Amino acid sequence: MELRCSLQTYEWGKVGEDSEAALLARGGDPGVEILNFTPYAELWMGTHPNGPSRLTSSGENLHDWIQQNPQVLGESVREQFGVQLPFLFKVLSVNKALSIQVHPSKSQAEELHRLLPDIYKDPNHKPEMALALSTFEALCGFRPLDQIRQFLDMIPELRGCVGQDNADALSTCSEDCQQEVLSQCFHSLMTKADDVITIALTSLLSRLASLDESSRGMQMAELVERLHSQFPGDVGVFGPYLFNHVTLQPGESLYLAANEPHAYLSGDCVECMACSDNTVRAGLTPKLKDVPTLCRLLSYICEPASSKLFVGSVEDEFTTIFRPPVPDFAVVKIIVPEGRTYSMCPRQSASIVIVTQGSASLAELRLRRGSVFFLPADNTLQFTVTSPEPLLLFQAMANV
Repeated sequence: MELRCSLQTYEWGKVGEDSEAALLARGGDPGVEILNFTPYAELWMGTHPNGPSRLTSSGENLHDWIQQNPQVLGESVREQFGVQLPFLFKVLSVNKALSIQVHPSKSQAEELHRLLPDIYKDPNHKPEMALALSTFEALCGFRPLDQIRQFLDMIPELRGCVGQDNADALSTCSEDCQQEVLSQCFHSLMTKADDVITIALTSLLSRLASLDESSRGMQMAELVERLHSQFPGDVGVFGPYLFNHVTLQPGESLYLAANEPHAYLSGDCVECMACSDNTVRAGLTPKLKDVPTLCRLLSYICEPASSKLFVGSVEDEFTTIFRPPVPDFAVVKIIVPEGRTYSMCPRQSASIVIVTQGSASLAELRLRRGSVFFLPADNTLQFTVTSPEPLLLFQAMANV
């Protein structure tokens, strides 16, 4: 069943036809109008009430249709999650950095929802996965401790905000206490008065501008200047010195578990997540900053950037599946060359599929760039690629 999906116009999105999310939305629904000066950030595919998908044939809300036809979800999904899709599938087009944020675990989300229901509106966790459609930048997880120590030595403005005593403690602490000391450093930075941060960033930007190219590269000048131009005076501008700067190439994937700090910076991706709105923000945002909660939730695990890449498992010559360590979702990537016929593997879960490149034909449906469709559990599709370029599609489902 083909779907019409919701296009979200958040201010950080790419503008007009630069937005892959907007172009795919129009590909799936020719009635979508793309305006030149409007930022199009996300295409939502699923049953979330803030942007539900609808059946193209009838206009019916997908959530309502599933309630009336629960068998389409698959027995395993119904047993574990009830009569609902446990995931939300998206395309993101990022022009401006998203907030430095963390998502709580299931038990933490339940506690936050109980204590602060106006802010944390549901009791669910929100693990998420991003698969790059273009070169895609993110900050993700704390850097290895040696790198953070080097930046504290190299960046006097950062050291001043963290505090000399905290910086000294981090440089000398043993492995068994490094997470505790790092948490003290991070808390000290994030709770500094706004005027102190503003003065420090003004000094930092002035100093970076005076450096030679080699020193600018070592001190992340281009990224820091870009973030400051987007969020002047925001403490999150120091983020690149603490968090891994990850650049994904098309087809590469990133998995973000609970309590892992991250911020998407630029590019286009397919994203899948558990159904939740629980986001704790603390930098690079005009929205509510809940610094105490974020500092409390963070895991403070230091790992290299390479550890953040999430590698899928090859199922056959055309199919790779990405199964994170949660039951809420998995994502399948399928690339089929020109002229080839392919049958998709039946899955125990209902799924949502989007075509991001190429076109194909099958008996009851024509697949084109931007096509989105719902596939009931235990069903398959056989299609023949008709475009001169390979067909690329992504399939989201429960990980059951």
